Amino acid sequence: MNQNVPESESTDDQAANVDEQGQAVADEAADGVAPPNTDTDAGEESPLEAAQREALDFREQMLRLAAELENVRKRAARDVENARKYGFERLAQALLPVRDSLEAALAHGNEADAGTLLEGQQATLRLLDAALEQVGVTALDPEGEPFDPEYHEAMTLQPSETAEPNTVLTVIQTGFAINDRLLRPARVVVSRAPD
Repeated sequence: MNQNVPESESTDDQAANVDEQGQAVADEAADGVAPPNTDTDAGEESPLEAAQREALDFREQMLRLAAELENVRKRAARDVENARKYGFERLAQALLPVRDSLEAALAHGNEADAGTLLEGQQATLRLLDAALEQVGVTALDPEGEPFDPEYHEAMTLQPSETAEPNTVLTVIQTGFAINDRLLRPARVVVSRAPD
């Protein structure tokens, strides 16, 4: 039992006494007066108080770091979602002139002769190539180069007396790469030594 409280007092009286003491300490703290520190000398902090203060500091740091990590996670998720939604914007903008050219060709196709239509198709192909280049897509046209299985797909071997063996003789279908990553290999005819 509390030494300051006689044993004859009831539990309710003891609780009221503790509440009054707590209120007095709170009033002194509100007035800017620190409650008397009976455990240690003035100006020194007990090891328990130091540990509690350090624990509170660590807790605040942990909460700040957790909030910062959550913000980074949300920002990264938002960036991924925006990349998914708008990642092809540059490509779409580059392809719009190609679409416009095709639309114009269809609108005036009945009035044009074969030569004009051919010129229009060639112009549209140039627009498409330029659009692909704008987004980093390059054509692979390896005719006359040594065969490279990483970038070329051999469709057939053909004997040749003029070309070195394993040289690309003819490109059947152009290959494409985007920023040095293969999109589609070039389909080629490869030379071999004559029989």
